Amino acid sequence: MSRRRPEPVQIVKQRRDAALAALVEGLPYARFLGISFDRRGDELTGVMSFHEALIGNPALPALHGGATAAFLELTAIVGLSWAMIWDDLESGRLEAATLTPETLPRLPKTIDFTVDYLRPGLPRDAYARARVNRSGRRYASVHVEAWQDNRARLFAQATGHFLMPT
Repeated sequence: MSRRRPEPVQIVKQRRDAALAALVEGLPYARFLGISFDRRGDELTGVMSFHEALIGNPALPALHGGATAAFLELTAIVGLSWAMIWDDLESGRLEAATLTPETLPRLPKTIDFTVDYLRPGLPRDAYARARVNRSGRRYASVHVEAWQDNRARLFAQATGHFLMPT
């Protein structure tokens, strides 16, 4: 029985980074809002970098609720898509050189999305992580939590249901 040698860590990182870049590149609204993703192994953290255009209430000042909801929804979609492609990515069936938004599987479509605003979002960077609660062939449920300075002190959370691509 012959064993496959593990790939060099640089090759694995390149493939993962290329897949994530292609995934996010297919979301122009993420660029518009200044959303990026930090990857550590299979865990993604969404980062919405603060800029003045994100302020909804200048009297407080507080982040706009729509920007917060969009940040949470995009984090859920990217997190779910990342979970969908992970096995193909790790096995090498997805090649880094050919990854583009067009060659990746289609994105899940939102069925419904409920946001809980727990406190005003401050004028600073925001972070979010998605947890896939259930993912089947046709349907998925995802929970997302967002925080700013303290991971234990959430400012928003959301639950979404998504139609999986065929």
